Amino acid sequence: MILLAGVVIAVAAVAPIAVHWLTNPPDQRLVDIDVYRAGGDAVLRGAPVYAFLTEPPQLLPFTYPPFAALLAVPLALLPWGTVQVLWVAAIYLALAVCVWYGFRPLLRRVGRYAPIALGVLVGVLAYLQPVQDQARFGQVGLFLMALCVADCATPNPRWPRGLLVGLATAIKLVPGVFLIYFLITGRREAAGNAVLTAAAATLASFMVLPGDSLDFWFDAVMSSDRAGANNATTNQSLNGMLLRLYWPDAVTTLVWLAAVAAVAYVGFRLARRASLTSDLLDGGRRNGPGAYSAEMAGIAIAGLLSVLLSPIGWVHHLVWVVLVLGALVGDGRDTRRCLVAAGIGVFFAFRIPWMGTRWIGEGHSAIERLTGRIVQDAFGLMAVALVLLLGVWLVNRLMAHRDQCGPSPDQVSADTLAS
Repeated sequence: MILLAGVVIAVAAVAPIAVHWLTNPPDQRLVDIDVYRAGGDAVLRGAPVYAFLTEPPQLLPFTYPPFAALLAVPLALLPWGTVQVLWVAAIYLALAVCVWYGFRPLLRRVGRYAPIALGVLVGVLAYLQPVQDQARFGQVGLFLMALCVADCATPNPRWPRGLLVGLATAIKLVPGVFLIYFLITGRREAAGNAVLTAAAATLASFMVLPGDSLDFWFDAVMSSDRAGANNATTNQSLNGMLLRLYWPDAVTTLVWLAAVAAVAYVGFRLARRASLTSDLLDGGRRNGPGAYSAEMAGIAIAGLLSVLLSPIGWVHHLVWVVLVLGALVGDGRDTRRCLVAAGIGVFFAFRIPWMGTRWIGEGHSAIERLTGRIVQDAFGLMAVALVLLLGVWLVNRLMAHRDQCGPSPDQVSADTLAS
């Protein structure tokens, strides 16, 4: 009965969103899953995967690696209406998986009522803008996040650690950021497994789709414009924020490269610090609430970096905020952490970047236009702030709590690992 109650709560909460987007005008409905399905159809017909465009008014090309096109073949075999319903249902199932991992300490604390707590969390987090956009466009972001967090956070996986990250990277290149995360946290075997898995999937795609593979790796992958206007408000990556300043192209490129280098250096150091801190907490039990929150912070930072460092980081890519909130909440005993998480959740529940676009047109003062540009970049700037919040404030707070409780002698000797 408790499990059923949790399912009912989640379904009741997400139903208005699902129904809204499933009844959107046909030419605006789940446009990204339409792209995936068209890619699978191109494979079945033997047509060039990277040459087609979807029906007007969208006219969208396929931008993912050939392996993703192969995985999309079953979508082309099902009726379009069936695909829409199944895909949206799968999106919320993937969200439940991500919440299960992200909020594990809290769910463990509530014990037998965990299914109800999970249902409530899924229902609430479904209203975050990045998560809503997953259902709006029929995206894969939550699936990829579920693969990555399961691979990184499962204590003793039944599969070779790195396998799921490798699959995610073969489907879409951006999760490859977790190869770096594995390396900087000392999990070289997992990194090797991820590389081998991604390479095997890519080579298999070459064998099945040699022409399309050549088209992707030597043409499409280098054309970021295929995914849409890079300076659009919805692009909240460092590149998108800089492009909206409309500086000369050469200046923008130089500043972007410098910004990517700086954010990557600081971000990955903080991700490593968070992950290694988990060894110092809860008596060395990496699965304890403090240690788990530290590890989740490292995973969330890596996910945020995948959005910030990419040339294109759409708002729906920022679903990593779900794990950010999980890391901050922990087991729910720290009121200040919970309040910070609540504030961040409220922030991402509104379409704040589009509010800024109202102040950047003609007829507005210079101060209004400047304010508008800052607000337009709100989600991207918040993502940068969250990297610092998790890697500095949260880790320091976790370590301070441990010190108040009294570290064990072997923990004291290991303190330098977290610096």
